[in-house]
Amino acid sequence: MSQQPFGRRGAIDLSALKRPAPPVGGPAAPAPSGASPAGGGAAGPSSYAVEVTAENFQQVVEMSMTAPVFLVLFSESRLPESLDLARDLAIVSGEYEGRFIAGLVDVDATPEIAQAMQVPSIPYVVAVLDGRPAPLLQDVVPIDQLRAMLNQVMQGLTAQGMTGRHQPLHHAGAEDDVDGEASDPRYAAAEDALARNDIDGAVAEYQKLVDANPADAEAAAGLAMAKVLQRTRGVDLNAARDAAASAPDDIDAQLLVADLDLLGGHVDDAFKRLTDLIARTADKERDRVREHLIDLFGAVGNDDPRVLRGRQNLASALF
Repeated sequence: MSQQPFGRRGAIDLSALKRPAPPVGGPAAPAPSGASPAGGGAAGPSSYAVEVTAENFQQVVEMSMTAPVFLVLFSESRLPESLDLARDLAIVSGEYEGRFIAGLVDVDATPEIAQAMQVPSIPYVVAVLDGRPAPLLQDVVPIDQLRAMLNQVMQGLTAQGMTGRHQPLHHAGAEDDVDGEASDPRYAAAEDALARNDIDGAVAEYQKLVDANPADAEAAAGLAMAKVLQRTRGVDLNAARDAAASAPDDIDAQLLVADLDLLGGHVDDAFKRLTDLIARTADKERDRVREHLIDLFGAVGNDDPRVLRGRQNLASALF
């Protein structure tokens, strides 16, 4: 596996792409050759994955001005396993809920994109930030290894204060697109604030929704995640980890690293850190940690299997 740290190189040369770019949110690109209909093409079910064509390539690259875009270039004819890597990246993009967009490039259908990016081999995974690419991976790896690599990349970007978030791409297979429904306008103000990286504004907008309707689970989840972004803004990841390691009973230090773990995709690690801390605390301190953990449950989503496991472990720690 070839893996390199993220760096800001020159912008992608788009000179090989001459056709105009329609909106990314338009109709989905055709499924790659040989893709299983049940799999929804290479993009799969994620709302944060898009099949990239020559027509929408430039706009997908421009989306990296909001938050990272990870492009995976694959060829089923040359290396069938590379299609699996593309589908895995689409799956992981859904787990990050907008922290990055997965752009899936079938180089058999769009050789001009491979030319523009000067692709040395297939598969090829590239991080794009602010329109600038950096190679990440040149091999097919299991999905767990892919997750671990992306966790490291996202934690590094978070430590640099890069906490933007994409809105869902409904054409990429989201259920509301199938039903023909648009995004709920109630959340538009908060989502727009996140898209601008206005975290305080997003917290305020979600708080209004929760105050108006405490039973609005989606608004509550949005508020919880926005508060995680707010608490971790500008935090030095390595310094926070060092502080937590040197003071395992420092509640503030442990809560902060749990937030960073959650934001970096280490959801189970975040939950375990706080569950272990609950087992070592009592009274008001225990209540504080428990409430923080419940907030993180809400940020991830109460139906998530990791949250269900976390709640079971929390019950064991408490009783």
